[in-house]
Amino acid sequence: MKQKIVIAGGTGFIGTYLEQEFKRRGWEVCIISRRAGHISWQDREGIREALESADLLVNLAGKSVNCRYHDKNKAEIWNSRTEMTTILGEAVLACEQPPELWINSSTATIYRHAEDRPMTEEAGEIGSGFSVDVAKAWERSFFSFKLPRTRQAALRIAIVLGRGGGVMVPYRNLVRFGLGGIQGPGHQRFSWIHLHDVLGVILFLKEHPELSGVFNVSAPNPITNKELMRELRRAMNMPFGLPAPAWMLEIGARIIQTETELVLKSRWVVPERLMQAGYDFKYKTLGEALQEIIP
Repeated sequence: MKQKIVIAGGTGFIGTYLEQEFKRRGWEVCIISRRAGHISWQDREGIREALESADLLVNLAGKSVNCRYHDKNKAEIWNSRTEMTTILGEAVLACEQPPELWINSSTATIYRHAEDRPMTEEAGEIGSGFSVDVAKAWERSFFSFKLPRTRQAALRIAIVLGRGGGVMVPYRNLVRFGLGGIQGPGHQRFSWIHLHDVLGVILFLKEHPELSGVFNVSAPNPITNKELMRELRRAMNMPFGLPAPAWMLEIGARIIQTETELVLKSRWVVPERLMQAGYDFKYKTLGEALQEIIP
């Protein structure tokens, strides 16, 4: 019998890739989203039916944080994560045969700005500010459900790199137009994960029923912004790149309607639990990842 996965919020960069990969592996794939042809978030019974006897539920739902943080966007960012998680939790509780594993997206942004040491699941320090508050509320909503027959794992995902979308699009454009120098001070840490390893971690957790709780989903070798931009220029054969100081980034962020936090916050995150459990990252260094992404 086919294994079944339900992907909530499965229309973005990560979700589209997961849908393709699980179908290629012969799984039955159900998508919950606002898009026509998918299970609607308003269809509570349809969601429950999809979750019945599912092997895996992966929730990626949430408004993109690549926007200005005014009140309207803040409310949508917050509600799209907490409310959708609550809908899924209630549906799982209503199932006669609930999913074996529920993986809920979270974010590595939950940790503080860190330039002094890496943040692990056990020893990492939770930060402050709007983005952190959203992450805490997201995880709180997820773990508020006590599900004796469904294992739960929250993935604190770092910046996801891969072909065809995500942050690689703006980064490649910056380098292509000669703007691929350091951003801000350049020593802020950049924690990342290859898209293929996001899939790898999901499959690894599926195969290890003893694992649950919070996991940092980031490559084991985070780098500085300076190293990131140098590696990008090297991969794209661009010999130079103009730097962008913080004041310039703030002007640019206002123009393109985003926040400088996405670039200037130092995210130094290490996947301690996954490494201790024996997960073997396919892409351990940024150079290896860029070889696949920028052939």
